[in-house]
Amino acid sequence: MKSLSTLLSGIPPSATMAVNDKAKRLKAEGKDIIALAGGDPNFDTPKHIQDAAFDAISSGDTHYPGPAKGTNASVAAIANKFKADTGVEVENSQIIITPGGKWALNLALGAIVNPGDEVIYLEPVWVSYPPMITLAGGVPVAVSLPSDTNFTITEELLQAKITDKTKALMVTSPNNPTGRVLTRAEADAVVKVAVENDIYVIFDELYEKLIYDGGEHIPLVAEPGMQDRTIIINGLSKAYAMTGWRLGWIVAPAPIAKLAAKLHSQTITAASSFGMKAVVAALEGPQDDVAMMKAAYKERRDFMVAALNDIDGVECESIEGAFYLFPRIDKGLNSMELANGLLEAGVAGTPGSAFGSSGEGHLRFSIASSMDDLKEAAKRIKAYIDSL
Repeated sequence: MKSLSTLLSGIPPSATMAVNDKAKRLKAEGKDIIALAGGDPNFDTPKHIQDAAFDAISSGDTHYPGPAKGTNASVAAIANKFKADTGVEVENSQIIITPGGKWALNLALGAIVNPGDEVIYLEPVWVSYPPMITLAGGVPVAVSLPSDTNFTITEELLQAKITDKTKALMVTSPNNPTGRVLTRAEADAVVKVAVENDIYVIFDELYEKLIYDGGEHIPLVAEPGMQDRTIIINGLSKAYAMTGWRLGWIVAPAPIAKLAAKLHSQTITAASSFGMKAVVAALEGPQDDVAMMKAAYKERRDFMVAALNDIDGVECESIEGAFYLFPRIDKGLNSMELANGLLEAGVAGTPGSAFGSSGEGHLRFSIASSMDDLKEAAKRIKAYIDSL
């Protein structure tokens, strides 16, 4: 038999999905597992969004959408949101609606990366970034942010990784897994490095609506010199509890969007037609459910941060956004050993090493589960850590 793809053979599976799948398998076998490894809100999609999709299906909107990049109404909803949030106007041709944020990221990388181009990412990093860079033909380059500074981005750390092959920098705010939100100083560092070195920035804003304590999201695309070099990734999965709908989008400078559209048309073709109606309903409809979910996540954050910090050997920073905690655990075990032991104790968390070298010593816990589950999980985590 002829050999299979060496490229794909070298790509690891998603660590977060692997832990989540293992937890689900154990639960199916009858074991009592509280799953805090994934990023799936325990809320249902708001009803007015469901109704919009059901109505579309009932009325026969089950064919290829037109245009394939997104219907006029859905793309206009994103463009209006974009202008309201950033002050930047974009043409409809700069927007592509995708089946999930992951595909939007793949479109961004596919449109700008040539073989051998280096793409910088920040560790701790969402597990899919480095494989995506490799699959696009690029070379992943890690900037390891120190745990003892709460993973602060600095100009010096970024600049140290710039070479003549650097094509882009990937930034996420709010961050998965750390829960950090980009500060003004960090945004200034990103902008300065990007402009001075003439590189693109892929800015993942998927958790932008989940920022707590009066914090603000800084739209990098609106910063001086950034409009023609910033590619925005966003979607409905997290803030609207729509992970299973697979609805995201990319907003890019016109030349990049044109190439991304080619890749989109030759691979995915389009997101679902009735999903486009859900985009409009989500962005233009009432936002009460988003506010309710955000308030619930804040309450869960406050409870879990306090509970984890009450455990000897555990240090947990309070998160500024998203819905993950990333505590540091000093008990003489590495993060994989901790995650495996904790799973045996009935709680699924993701080892920090899955997010890069600077994540070692940490575990990621999702707080997108119910408060009842989190209270029981806190008891089990404490019992396990105290037993070490």
